Amino acid sequence: MIERDDALNLVKRYLKKENMVKHSLAVEAIMRELAKALERDEELWGLTGLLHDLDYEYTSEDPNEHGIVTCQVLEGLLPEEGLDAIKAHNYQYTGKTPIHTLEKALIAADAVSGLIIATALVMPSKKLADVKIETLLKKFDDKTFAKGCDRRRISICYDFGVTLRDFLQISLKALQGIASDLGL
Repeated sequence: MIERDDALNLVKRYLKKENMVKHSLAVEAIMRELAKALERDEELWGLTGLLHDLDYEYTSEDPNEHGIVTCQVLEGLLPEEGLDAIKAHNYQYTGKTPIHTLEKALIAADAVSGLIIATALVMPSKKLADVKIETLLKKFDDKTFAKGCDRRRISICYDFGVTLRDFLQISLKALQGIASDLGL
């Protein structure tokens, strides 16, 4: 399996937009914290989160390829279950139905990162430290807030046995832990 430093170097080589690198770091942190809570392989889950959008800037014009190209690049560097999760996070286009917990967790983590960061950005301080779970729950219910954030994808957390409140709490803790990397 690829080492974390090598994975981060790949992310920085393939993703030129700083916000995409930060998004990758955010999803990695959430996946690691979730793996810890679910007693899963933190390294595999973290790397899957870090690398999930590796091809995003190359496939933005053709969503059918998003995830597929990443898996081609990562063949032999990430276990099959990680590659399957990367394909499944874009299941609408790849046809890879999310079945396993890792696949569903990546979908939910990908979506929740946007909700939490958007919430931090509307705080007076613009800091993750000031985001509270009650605020996140209200923002989740407010469909006019962060309209691009698919709440159905976040709600997949129920499929792997985690309540929305607990998932938001785990995810917020993860992002607060890397707030300086995110500039928040």
